[in-house]
Amino acid sequence: MTFKQVFRLTVGIILFSIGIVCTVQANLGVAPWDTLHQGLSKHSGLTFGQVSIFVGLSIVAINILLKELVGLGTVVNIVLIGLIVDALFTTGIIPEMTTFLGGLVMLVIGMFILALGSYYYIGAGLGTGPRDGLMVALVKKTGKPVGLIRGAIEGAVLILGYLLGGSIGIGTLILALGIGPIVQWVFGLLSFDVAAVEHQVIFPRQKAV
Repeated sequence: MTFKQVFRLTVGIILFSIGIVCTVQANLGVAPWDTLHQGLSKHSGLTFGQVSIFVGLSIVAINILLKELVGLGTVVNIVLIGLIVDALFTTGIIPEMTTFLGGLVMLVIGMFILALGSYYYIGAGLGTGPRDGLMVALVKKTGKPVGLIRGAIEGAVLILGYLLGGSIGIGTLILALGIGPIVQWVFGLLSFDVAAVEHQVIFPRQKAV
């Protein structure tokens, strides 16, 4: 593990956290994963944050079954992003939008920041976050474009979250339909192939497929 990798991971996590807050502060509806968290929270009695951690750990287990390796970046994603997001909300540095146009602009900016954050921390080669790890694993398994896989995951999560009672809005639909193509466009612009990244893992005995 090098300083460059740690620096890139840190930049990616910070950008990803900012992107999350931007999409929430757009005030047009929560993201598909947050819709799922809300729904599960209603049925389980757990808090939103507890559900988020549980879902993250569950996805890590699925990723391991799909032979996607777990690295430092995976653990940092689960723990650190939540802390940074809470800090950003507490400081109020990113304002909540009160108009549709302002919210739409904030939402689009947030999606691009999320994509850029994914590029940095996945590219660090220290392991993906649980949700991006699932995306990478399915891209490798299916050979399908990253945008299609990301969009399919977001859509499935949105439907499940809604059926469980999670809230949705126009922003939720925009995120579900738009995040995949934006991630693919940003990755393509930066000539970044997620399937080609070789990650350093936490446990030396882990082996890539």
